[in-house]
Amino acid sequence: MSSLTAAGDHLGFALAHRATERLVRASGLPWTILRNGLYAELFGGLLLWGDDGVESPFGEGALAAVAREDLAEAAAIVAANPERHGGRVYDLVGTPITARQVADQLGVPHRTIDLGEYRRRLLQDTPGLLPFQPPMLASIATGIRHSFLDGTNPDLANLLGHPTRNPLDTAVAAASAARP
Repeated sequence: MSSLTAAGDHLGFALAHRATERLVRASGLPWTILRNGLYAELFGGLLLWGDDGVESPFGEGALAAVAREDLAEAAAIVAANPERHGGRVYDLVGTPITARQVADQLGVPHRTIDLGEYRRRLLQDTPGLLPFQPPMLASIATGIRHSFLDGTNPDLANLLGHPTRNPLDTAVAAASAARP
């Protein structure tokens, strides 16, 4: 089953992941838990384009971001040999990156907005969000800003058998794609 990295236990949506893990473990069925880190694509996509560069609520905080392609490959490896991975929990995170690093790669300045301003924008200026999304995104921003999500772990590279993709390149591509 896919879950949320252990570093994300304080996030607003972590409780559902941990409850599901407990149910799966108690089911009596064979299990492997893949605790995914937050996606590099999400990180890049959450940067806000302004007139003179990008803005974010992340401050100087870092995220041990991971490319979704690496997570898909890891899931395929586990699915191809479930007995080998049975009863194991993998914490699948990448290399810590910051919003400033993404902005530098894009060749634009980065400006930090405070968390209150971010929440206001989510609630008032972002049409189409479902009711659960603003608090979920605010909790992600808080976790990154305060460096709760920057821890590394070798599980992903070990499972893949090769280095992970560069999450900075992935986040830059996502931010670039969102550029107006």
